[in-house]
Amino acid sequence: MSTREYAKNLIDQIPESKLIYIVTYLQGAALPDNEPNAAEAETLEAVQEVNRMIADGTGEHFTGSTADFLDQLLAEG
Repeated sequence: MSTREYAKNLIDQIPESKLIYIVTYLQGAALPDNEPNAAEAETLEAVQEVNRMIADGTGEHFTGSTADFLDQLLAEG
């Protein structure tokens, strides 16, 4: 039995109430490994930017609560 056949057999044994968790996982697993979608690409770019800022010692470091940070952003806007 192939891995794919085994997976299909296991799916048939999962109760309907739990199947949504499997479907969500399968949707993510079905994405191609070598082609990040737009959201993934944007996230990777943002992480790289933060890593550059940390390495360069640039940017602004915020310490405080999320509420304080959002208040600061709203005041600047």
